[in-house]
Amino acid sequence: MIAEQTIFRDTLYMGNALEGDAIRWEAVLSRDARFDGEFVYAVSSTEIYCKPSCPSRRPKREHVTFFEAPEAAEANGFRPCKRCQPKGKADDPNAEVVRLICDYIEENHTGEKPITLAALGEHVGLSPFHLQRVFKQATGITPRQYAESLRMGQLKARLKEGDNVTNAVYEAGYGSSSRLYETAPGQLGMTPTEYRRGGAQTRIAYTVVPCTLGTLMVAATEKGICSVSLGDAGDALQERLAREFPAAQISRDDAVLGDWVAAILRHIEGKEPQLDLPVDVRATIFQRRVWEALRSIPYGTTRSYAQVAQAIGDPKATRAVAQACATNPVALVVPCHRVVRSDGGIGGYRWGAWRKETLLRREQEGTMSATSS
Repeated sequence: MIAEQTIFRDTLYMGNALEGDAIRWEAVLSRDARFDGEFVYAVSSTEIYCKPSCPSRRPKREHVTFFEAPEAAEANGFRPCKRCQPKGKADDPNAEVVRLICDYIEENHTGEKPITLAALGEHVGLSPFHLQRVFKQATGITPRQYAESLRMGQLKARLKEGDNVTNAVYEAGYGSSSRLYETAPGQLGMTPTEYRRGGAQTRIAYTVVPCTLGTLMVAATEKGICSVSLGDAGDALQERLAREFPAAQISRDDAVLGDWVAAILRHIEGKEPQLDLPVDVRATIFQRRVWEALRSIPYGTTRSYAQVAQAIGDPKATRAVAQACATNPVALVVPCHRVVRSDGGIGGYRWGAWRKETLLRREQEGTMSATSS
């Protein structure tokens, strides 16, 4: 088996990139578990990444990007799949039940009637109350929220492909356009018509500068900062910015963002503890609650995911808090790096664990220096 895996690895990483991607795509289509651990694939229409053997429906090839490791996918803004758990999963006795629930929701979320807890419970043999509790403990969200995320992902994919709004709304499973327009601004950041145009009316200025953590990119609309990201190369960060709104008017403007960038750079160096900068981000109500809680964490200190969940009044939402941290679009301004595991472990960070460790160390050193002086 070891020799066979070595052959797979050599096949993937020798030769040109196009050949390697063709092999990866074939592995995804065939759900070949032998490639699990060799790479993950990310789907732009859902913003989720999976391992090759994931049982979910196969996406369209044009929506797929391959990454060698989960950390690379997360650094580009993708979230791990709840079903195949590409980062590895613990021995959870409810894993199979959760998988069956996900399968049922995925197959029925576009139906004329909404999926009820009673219907789900009958399908998997659990009471509605117990089913809701099991599913939320495993995924951090409710079955209804999972169905909503699937509908929104399908809507976004259809709008990006050029479908008209009316068709996209109903094909994605929304019972009426009024229901969608009530929720869309929080999840799309704009109305469906504006999103279909790829953010054509949105003007975004950005700049890319070197820093001691690698490369820093800051982008902003007329209302405030919409993206702060860290990486090894500016090109990858710019591509990530352009991917969500391909028709937006995105242009580089070092001068207009100069003051904000200077403040963020000083913050990275531990010379400016407080970043009180305006932000313009798309978020659900829950995400906003989490991000506001993160901004209240004092400089030089940390909180566990459980403590943040407690602070927002939802102590059982630890996993959902972790997910909100992972999807934070404005690193540093919203200090998700200050959230760690309850056991003292550093936890995840979409821009790389070493950057998180460096930021925390500098903050602690800065706090100690200020105290001693």
